[in-house]
Amino acid sequence: VQLQASGGGLVQPGGSLRLSCAASGFNLDYYYVGWFRQAPGKEREGVSCFTGSYGVTYYADSVKGRFTISRDNAKNTVYLQMNSLKPEDTAVYYCEARRSYYCGKGFKIADYWGQGTLVTVSS
Repeated sequence: VQLQASGGGLVQPGGSLRLSCAASGFNLDYYYVGWFRQAPGKEREGVSCFTGSYGVTYYADSVKGRFTISRDNAKNTVYLQMNSLKPEDTAVYYCEARRSYYCGKGFKIADYWGQGTLVTVSS
């Protein structure tokens, strides 16, 4: 049972990356799933999450209009498309799955979480 996050890397400002979060051993359909990030010296924050049924989503103000969360139920995978990346987006990105909704600022234990993938935005 695990979440596997991937897709991070080094990208120049203005560039794009797509993160993937693949679940194995459990069905993401039954959980609130989201992406979080933690930059050095800062607390973990919710970036984008599915808030419940019908595909309703939440985005942090800092990423609205630039990031898009999506899911492929057949692949049991959630994605985060990140466009127009900025240096302040540099962080380790984590995908998390919970039985109750949370997408806020500050660490909160999740039911399942991935190992994190590093995104570095720099010229």
